[in-house]
Amino acid sequence: MNVKSTAGQLGERRSRSAPVLAGRWNVSDFVALTKPRVMMLSVFAALVGLSIAPSRLDPLTAFVAILAIAAGAGAAGALNMWYDADIDAIMSRTAMRPIPRGKVSRFEALAFGLLLGGFAVAALASATNLTAATLLAGTILFYVVVYTAWLKRVTSQNIVIGGAAGALPPVIGWAAATGGAGLEPLTLFLIIFLWTPPHFWALALNRIDDYARAGVPMLPVVAGRDATTRQILVYSGLLVLASELPWLLGSAGTAYGVIAAICGAVFVLLARELDRSHGADRRAAHRLFLFSISYLFVLFAVLMIDHGGRSFPSMRWSHDGRAVGSTHGQFLSDAVSSAGCTVNFSEV
Repeated sequence: MNVKSTAGQLGERRSRSAPVLAGRWNVSDFVALTKPRVMMLSVFAALVGLSIAPSRLDPLTAFVAILAIAAGAGAAGALNMWYDADIDAIMSRTAMRPIPRGKVSRFEALAFGLLLGGFAVAALASATNLTAATLLAGTILFYVVVYTAWLKRVTSQNIVIGGAAGALPPVIGWAAATGGAGLEPLTLFLIIFLWTPPHFWALALNRIDDYARAGVPMLPVVAGRDATTRQILVYSGLLVLASELPWLLGSAGTAYGVIAAICGAVFVLLARELDRSHGADRRAAHRLFLFSISYLFVLFAVLMIDHGGRSFPSMRWSHDGRAVGSTHGQFLSDAVSSAGCTVNFSEV
């Protein structure tokens, strides 16, 4: 099957018939453009990065930072729907999105996404620092240009490489608080990066006809069920190893290490069950997909709770490029003495 030509023909017909302006719309249509569930995951991941950072933002600045990151995630979602309107109309999973339904035009979605993205980057730069704003801008561009406009339609590794965009929010949250980079958020980046393929491929296994009809070369469409379940098992194993890094490096305590091991064992068992079924059991794929959502939430929630008492010597980079040492112990001491408020989240 030539998936690219199929999508091109159907998309061209859809594009020709699409109105320039949708006319009647309401606020809920534009909220739907932002992919609220994906936005919530991005916000939660950014909040984790912000919370475990050795520097503390005041509550108002932290709120503005999280709002800006949420707006950036929403802008990426809107621009994704603008570009993918042709294939969204073909797939049953996405056919009820605002553009295919004629509630919002492609032009309106494009304008909304650009304005929202511009606001997000400007607000984050104004409230925090240029490093965090640059990372947010880069994340939006990577998701829209690299993943949506390029990788998604040309390679079965689309979600692997494109997953980097979804893995950056904790790094952005950390940068908003510190103005630089650190080892801790990079471990969170790696966890989300390795989590993304098994999460989305488990979904795609039950949507093969949908993706094939739209001409999207997701791995199950191109390589088949057996190859996909094997890859899911491999990435699940790597994910379990990566999930222990915060404990191994000292940025999380024993409670986190134990819970990460338990959740990881369940993840691998579900992936193994799916692999043994050769992808023929739709329920096995659905169980893994649902558990993967809970897995990431539990892991990060425990990390937020558990990281506080750990002493983790780390290196971060200040605005002038100098290396600055820090520990979570110092962070806790500052937090207690200042009596400040603590800022306490699946679609393709």
